[in-house]
Amino acid sequence: MGSSLTCAGVLWALLSLLCASASCVGFFMPYWLLGSQMGKPVSFGTFRRCSYPVRDEAQGGTVMLEQCGRYASFQGIPSLEWRICTVVTGTGCGLLLLVALTAIMGCCVTDLISRTIGRVAGGIQFVGGLLIGAGCALYPLGWDSEEVRQTCSNTSNQFQLGSCEIGWAFYCTGAGAVVAMLVCTWMSCFAGKKQKQYPY
Repeated sequence: MGSSLTCAGVLWALLSLLCASASCVGFFMPYWLLGSQMGKPVSFGTFRRCSYPVRDEAQGGTVMLEQCGRYASFQGIPSLEWRICTVVTGTGCGLLLLVALTAIMGCCVTDLISRTIGRVAGGIQFVGGLLIGAGCALYPLGWDSEEVRQTCSNTSNQFQLGSCEIGWAFYCTGAGAVVAMLVCTWMSCFAGKKQKQYPY
């Protein structure tokens, strides 16, 4: 089994996998926005949330249930902007993952990735990074939703955090996208070996 990648291509494949992993893990984890409600820590992702209020029938009040979960339905996501962010960021992560897995296969399979395929893969990575970046830019537009305002001391608004703060998962997702857009896209131009010309 030979490789269809140059030395720079192997580095590109590994870095692509690292970037895709960082973006996908950050996207899936509900730690994009951190705050507190009823004295308990609360965190949000684009489609998941940790700690939420539930009605306590025994005591007749509201208590915070400290566990993480996704919203019951797509429409249950607190704002339209977060729904769009979920779709756009998820699509971008899918593209980065597709290219990364193809690049890793290129380390083991001969003639899988030529120079042209490498450049196309770099273009796909650039688009994936742009989509994730767009999702990250859309996310603050949802900070004015009722759920977020309750968590951020009723002082949050679009692009104003109030008493909340941005969590590590937001940075992880964005960093993976930026490195994929800038470094991986450039490295993909040198990833594939020049194909041999066969005289027929």
